[in-house]
Amino acid sequence: MPTYNRLATLQRAVAALDPQTVDSSRFELVVVSDGSTDGTLEFLEQASPAFHLLIGRQENSGPAAARNHGVRLARGDLILFLDDDVVAAPDLIEQHLCARPESDDRIVVIGPMLTPPDHRPNPFIRWEQSMLYKQYDAMKRGDWAPTYRQFYTGNASVGRRFIMSLGGFDERFRRGEDVELAYRLHEEGARFVFNDSAVGHHYAERSFESWLRNAREYGRNDVVFDRERRQSGRLEQVRVEYAGRNPLVRGLTRACLGRKTLESSLRHAAKSIIYGADRLGLEAITQSALSGLYNTTYYCGMADELGGSEAFWETIRGGRSD
Repeated sequence: MPTYNRLATLQRAVAALDPQTVDSSRFELVVVSDGSTDGTLEFLEQASPAFHLLIGRQENSGPAAARNHGVRLARGDLILFLDDDVVAAPDLIEQHLCARPESDDRIVVIGPMLTPPDHRPNPFIRWEQSMLYKQYDAMKRGDWAPTYRQFYTGNASVGRRFIMSLGGFDERFRRGEDVELAYRLHEEGARFVFNDSAVGHHYAERSFESWLRNAREYGRNDVVFDRERRQSGRLEQVRVEYAGRNPLVRGLTRACLGRKTLESSLRHAAKSIIYGADRLGLEAITQSALSGLYNTTYYCGMADELGGSEAFWETIRGGRSD
């Protein structure tokens, strides 16, 4: 569990591991403070949970470095990644264990991160959660099997030796580093399993600006992953996805690419619409505006990494005329 200056949510996440249905002698919690300055280390040093608690410390280096640090400190054969704002259901650890044969080190178990019943997140977090719920529902129905694209380190488990054999997370990335590792696991024969009973409740809090930065970083990272052949064919998937986007997203993308002033104007206008519609309870309008803004920002991030709008359109067209 990496953490950075989120003491209140960390305290709740740690407390949720005391009443686990698995005996406390069977697991340990490794918390890595990624340069926290809010009393996190003091809380951890004074904590006395029923399970064994290991504390890691490092200068602020990002979640990938913090998770690698935690994996190195861990003594168990199985690593369960949890975020510091995810509150585990009482049987979460048991559900991760029962979803994997003990002899198979290459099983990767993914659990859902659900919206807590006592928490109403801001509109853009609700949009993120709605996107996750669509994936969870599709996997439960059997529409498609889980893949590396659903590996989010808020609630996922994998064999320690398997992670170590691939060198762990790529510490250059502060967004998408979980999916990048999962792709390498996939290439080495990992089998991904979704267990909808391994529930974590996600008390997510994020600013509007942070949410948009994530969208841009995911766009940039997909280009990097494809360029380095870490996710070979990812840009081909983006071409297919772009063709299926609604006309509004395609029109906004065409208008904003290479025009920072217009992109900034869109961002401010969309923010006003989102908050205004949310206050009025117009959820459909709120969600549509968020989808349009997120996807447009994602494509702008791609264009940044590709070297500009012309390179983006050449990538999208795949060398064909528009």
